[in-house]
Amino acid sequence: MVRKIVKAIFFIVETVLIIIVSLLFYFAEPIHLQSSQIYIPRGTISKIISYLDKRGIDSFFIDRFTLRFIGYPQSGWIDLHHRKLRRLDFLYLLTKSKAALIKITLIPGETTYTIIDELAKRYHVSQKVLQNEYNSVAPYPEGVLFPETYAIPKNMEPKRVIQLLVHLSLARHKKLSSKFYGTYNQKLWFEKIVTIASIIQKEAANREEMPLIASVIYNRLKKGMPLQMDGTLNYGQYSHIKVSPKRIQEDSSRFNTYKFFGLPPYPVCIVSKEAIAAAVFPAKTSYLYFVRISKGRHKFSKTYKNHLQNIKRVQK
Repeated sequence: MVRKIVKAIFFIVETVLIIIVSLLFYFAEPIHLQSSQIYIPRGTISKIISYLDKRGIDSFFIDRFTLRFIGYPQSGWIDLHHRKLRRLDFLYLLTKSKAALIKITLIPGETTYTIIDELAKRYHVSQKVLQNEYNSVAPYPEGVLFPETYAIPKNMEPKRVIQLLVHLSLARHKKLSSKFYGTYNQKLWFEKIVTIASIIQKEAANREEMPLIASVIYNRLKKGMPLQMDGTLNYGQYSHIKVSPKRIQEDSSRFNTYKFFGLPPYPVCIVSKEAIAAAVFPAKTSYLYFVRISKGRHKFSKTYKNHLQNIKRVQK
């Protein structure tokens, strides 16, 4: 009887030791991260572990139990300071770390070229490097970034900043398309809706005018008329350059809607949700022309004759 008890005790002790050693090996194994800054969503520990698992950080039930013992994970961006960590250190830092954040504001009507140039100066890196990174992750040269203020980890690598901005922006575009249409066709969305919205963004003096500008665009397209709008020539590096008669004459790109019929091949700038809404829901008018008046608004007209009269009034 005593021998059986001793054997049972040895078996239990041996089992416990095996479990302890296994846990020590498990928690000591290295975790390799793509970046020292990672995003943690709000939610239960199970949801967070599942989120990490989907992003290549293998997790098991023991991690859930360990986190419940250590503490609740932080939400938002956290800075782990290292790309390689022991599993136990990783789990501990999930509950204790926070990332220092900076704000990056993207303004509607600005071009991606200008935005990337400003980011390159801010991070003291080559504009070409960031532009190449953008080209590798964005489906279109322009109109992908969504105007908003983004909270970005302070020490995030510039390339990852571009990746993050594109990722978050595409999610916003998909959400808006689903809201308006119940579906998301990326080609149709960017080559038509966002492209029209970008022209509206460049041409409208205010939000109230956006549906009216949209109606002129659709009316001219329907009639097979060239758009003949200066805003389409404020693409890329020409974002803030005033469009002159010489520029109209010399620019041979598809963005020159004085020379070419139809829409430009893709958007001319990043666009606000208001401009997108106007592109989706244009005002129902017969307007074909508009001219800017002194108060910073536009005067709309249905005929070329009335348009010329409006121009004369403005000149006076």
